[in-house]
Amino acid sequence: MAESSHCFYCREDLGGKRFVRNEGRPVCVRCHTKFCANSCAECHRPIPVESKELSHKGRYWHEECFRCAKCYKPLAKEPFSTKDDRIMCGKCCSREDAPRCHGCYKAILAGTESVEYKGNSWHDECFTCFNCKRTIGSLSFLSKGNDVYCSPCYDNKFAKHCVCCKKAITSGGLNYQDQPWHSHCFVCSSCSKPLAGSSFTNHQDQVFCVDCYKSSVAKKCSGCQNPITGFGKGVNVVNYEGSSWHEYCFNCKRCSLSLSNKRFVAKGKDILCADCGNK
Repeated sequence: MAESSHCFYCREDLGGKRFVRNEGRPVCVRCHTKFCANSCAECHRPIPVESKELSHKGRYWHEECFRCAKCYKPLAKEPFSTKDDRIMCGKCCSREDAPRCHGCYKAILAGTESVEYKGNSWHDECFTCFNCKRTIGSLSFLSKGNDVYCSPCYDNKFAKHCVCCKKAITSGGLNYQDQPWHSHCFVCSSCSKPLAGSSFTNHQDQVFCVDCYKSSVAKKCSGCQNPITGFGKGVNVVNYEGSSWHEYCFNCKRCSLSLSNKRFVAKGKDILCADCGNK
């Protein structure tokens, strides 16, 4: 402040009054506020000489207007940062830069326990099973689409269920007649021997191992009296009037000629070729 004669703008006599020099010219306080003062970047009003002025990178603020753009905390005497031309306190700036939780959409601050999976981030407590809502934490989990499931819920919801015990098949298993089975549930109907990887046969919607089928189910060959299992060389079977033969046992009783796909004659319990039958 200094003594001068007249204000450069309003020509008011400045004798004994406060004034400001602007570019070397005397200006009264009122005209300085009106014509020369910087405008506050926050409220856009002039900053008069009576107010404390704060500046940063060519912008100006009233002291009371220099606040965090997010939480409105006064920053005149606090550390601050700028983001997209906004003034922010350190905490809010960290929130702005932090990744967003895929569950609650709030910021995941530095030092907070979190989970990252397929390019997304979660607070540890927000990473939960889509079905039961239990926090997954260190538990194993699987995903379906954009959702994550704990292993029990995934198995119950998406895994195949054994046609025998109705429980989920979580590993291994087999299909028989388009139906899923646990390997340990697919057993012989007679002796309960596991049949996975073994030969077996079906009789009246029940499955039997080879031994049980031979001893308990299979018909006996009228020729050799052994069971007709349908396995090995006994695959082809001849049936005639309630009796059955292995194809290789269906021979003429007298000359032993194979009668498979040939004409034959039945005399009593004997099967004869046409020639022997006519003798």
